[in-house]
Amino acid sequence: MDAWELLTDTSRWPEWGLSICEVDCPERYIKAGVTGRVKTVAGLWLPFRIDTFKEGKSWSWSVAGIKATGHRVESIGPGRCRVVFSVPLLATPYLVVCRLALIRIKELVEKQAQLPKTS
Repeated sequence: MDAWELLTDTSRWPEWGLSICEVDCPERYIKAGVTGRVKTVAGLWLPFRIDTFKEGKSWSWSVAGIKATGHRVESIGPGRCRVVFSVPLLATPYLVVCRLALIRIKELVEKQAQLPKTS
């Protein structure tokens, strides 16, 4: 597993997305135009739509019709990458949640890298 796979696998979003506890989506891996809904930690189900998608690079979405976070993976060397979130100006307080999500993503990717490879 790499960071891109983790970011695009809807079944894994609750593992790193602090505001999401469930995902209902017909597609396990997202692409442009995919729609579904997420259950927030407050118990609300909100619809989402993947607005932009560049394979292996970036994606952004709208939640409840409102432009939400963008997600980007940048290569910084062999076997290394940087995950970047972009947040609309009005959602600046959400940066705290994004920072915690980045820590979780790093831990999940590093943990997976330490597991023995299976054939």
